[in-house]
Amino acid sequence: MIVSTTPTLEGMRITAYHGIVFGEVIIGTDFARDFAAGFTNLFGGRSAAYEEALAEARQDALKEMKKRARAMGASAVVGVDMDYESLGQMMMVTASGTAVTAELLEKE
Repeated sequence: MIVSTTPTLEGMRITAYHGIVFGEVIIGTDFARDFAAGFTNLFGGRSAAYEEALAEARQDALKEMKKRARAMGASAVVGVDMDYESLGQMMMVTASGTAVTAELLEKE
């Protein structure tokens, strides 16, 4: 499945629009991760534990969005946007886009 942030796909023609699709993932923080992040905040630098959790959540949100697009009969998702929201001790990652059917353009 092709996933793109652009509204069109180069070399392809969109033949059907199936609607907006979403993939949402909520991750919670845990004591060990918070403890490690506290040291990072104190001494400066990046929190590898949070970055890894966020990267995993982002991939899971994209995977969920593609699964829902396939269920609609789509072959691609265009106009993809990622959104991040803090929910107290949790983080929500949302991927959204338009599920479409796209076909290769015939070469002349």
